[in-house]
Amino acid sequence: MHADADSQPAPLSPRKTKLIIGSIGLLLLLAALDQTIVSTALPTIVSDLGGLDHLSWVVTAYILASTVVAPLYGKIGDLYGRRNTVFVSVSLFLAGSMLCGVADSMTFLILARAVQGLGGGGLFVLALSVIGDVIAPKDRGKFQGVFAAVFSVSSVIGPLLGGWFVEAFSWHWIFFINIPLGLLAVIGFAMNFEPTGKRVSRQIDWAGAVSLSLGLAGLTLFTSLGGRTFEWLSPEIIALAVITVVSTVAFFWIELRAKEPILPLGLFRLNVFWVTSAISFIGGAVMFGSLTFLPIYLQIAKGTTPTISGLMLIPMTVGIVIASTCSGLYMARKDLYRILPIIGTSSLILGMVMFFGLKADTSTLYFSFSLGFVGAGMGCVFPVITTAVQNVVPRAQLGTATAAGLMFRQIGGALAVAVYGAIFASRMAGRAGAMMDEGGEAMHISPKILAQLPDEARIQLAETVVFSIQPIYWIGFVLSVIGLVFALFLKEKETPNSDA
Repeated sequence: MHADADSQPAPLSPRKTKLIIGSIGLLLLLAALDQTIVSTALPTIVSDLGGLDHLSWVVTAYILASTVVAPLYGKIGDLYGRRNTVFVSVSLFLAGSMLCGVADSMTFLILARAVQGLGGGGLFVLALSVIGDVIAPKDRGKFQGVFAAVFSVSSVIGPLLGGWFVEAFSWHWIFFINIPLGLLAVIGFAMNFEPTGKRVSRQIDWAGAVSLSLGLAGLTLFTSLGGRTFEWLSPEIIALAVITVVSTVAFFWIELRAKEPILPLGLFRLNVFWVTSAISFIGGAVMFGSLTFLPIYLQIAKGTTPTISGLMLIPMTVGIVIASTCSGLYMARKDLYRILPIIGTSSLILGMVMFFGLKADTSTLYFSFSLGFVGAGMGCVFPVITTAVQNVVPRAQLGTATAAGLMFRQIGGALAVAVYGAIFASRMAGRAGAMMDEGGEAMHISPKILAQLPDEARIQLAETVVFSIQPIYWIGFVLSVIGLVFALFLKEKETPNSDA
C-alpha cells in the first residue's frame, strides 16, 4: 500500500515544528557550505599538503559523491524511515568531516571528502522530504523556498567563512566546525522528530544506481586524468572510457526496464524537463567553475588575504538574492517563467565576457560588477527551472523530477571542476618553468609565502595564474551561450500538473 504523497502530516506543536525545521535547515546548510567552503582555503591546503595537480579533486570528490548517492536516499528513507536515514547520512557526513580535519596528504583529504559527500548527498534530499512529513501541503512551498535560498546563499558565504577560518585558526577547522554544529542539529532533530511507523513498499533500483555511479565516476576521472596524469591512449584512460560508455548504455537499458527507476526516462518527453535539466547542468558547471578558481586568482594573482577574497565574492550573493527575489515576485504575479532563464543565461554570458578582462591589476569595481552579473544569472535560473518542472510533472513524480534537476546541476559542477582543474594545472605547469621543484611539482604558493617573494617573482606568478585561468571563462562563456539557446526552446506551459 502506497502512502498518499499529499496526505496531511500528523499535527505537531509549533515549537516542535520549528525545532525540526531549524535542525534540518542547519544540517542542509552544513552540507551545502561544504561544496564551496574549501575554495578560499585551497591555496593554503596545497601549500601544506602539496598536490597542485589534484587541487580540483578536493571539490570534485565531494560534489561527485553527493550526486551519485542522492537518488538512493529518498527510497531508502521510504523503506527504513527518514529518521533512521537522516542518522546514517549525518554520521557519514561528520565522520568524513573528522577525517578531512586530520588529513595529512592530498590523497587522504580527497578520499575523506568523498566520505563526507556520501553523507552530504543524503542531507540534500532528506531535508526536502522531511518537510512533507511535518508541514501541511499548503505551507510546504514557503519552507522549500527557504531551503532553496540556503543553497544559493551558501555558495558565496562558504568561501567567506573558509577564508576567515584559514586566517583566524587553520584550514583544518573548516571541517572540524561541522562536528559540534552537526551534533547539535541532529540531537534537536532526534528529540523532536518522532518515527511515524509509516513505510512505503518500494523496490530500490540498485542496478541503476550502480551503473549511474560508475558512469559518472568514469567520465569525471577520464576528463580530469586524461592527457595529464596518463596519456590519452594509455591503458588506464582507455579503460575509463570503456567503463564510462558501457555504464552509461547499461544505465539507460536498466532504467527502461526498472519498476521504479531512479530517473524515469519518460520524463524526458516533457519539454520543460529536458530543457531545464540541460540548463541545470550548464548552470552548475558555470557556478562551481567560477567559485572554485576565483579565490586562487584573488589570493595569488592579486595578493589578497583569504578573508578578503571571501568578502570580494559577496557581489555574487547580492546578485543571487536580488534576482531570485524579483524572479519569485514575477512568477507569482504573472504566472509566467519562460523569459527568466533567457535573462539569466544572458546575464551569465555578460559576466563571463567581463571575466575575460581579469588581470592582476583589475579594479575591485570591475570585478564586483562581473560577479554581480554572474550572481544575477544564477538567481534567474535555478529557482525558476525548479518551479517550471514542478508545474508540469505528474504529482507522483514531483520529488523524483526535483531531485533530477539537482542531480544534473551537481553533475555539471563535478565535471566542470574536474576539467577546469586539469586545464588550470596543465597551463600552470607549462608556464611556471623555473617555479617547478625537483620533484616536478609546481611550487606550493600560499598567501603567506607569496608575501615573502621578490616583486619580480610575484609579478611573474600573477601573470601565470591569469594566463592559466583564462580558458575556464572561455568555456564558461560557450556553455552560457548554449544555455541561452536551450532557454529559447523552453515552453511556457506544457501540461497541467496531474495528480496521477
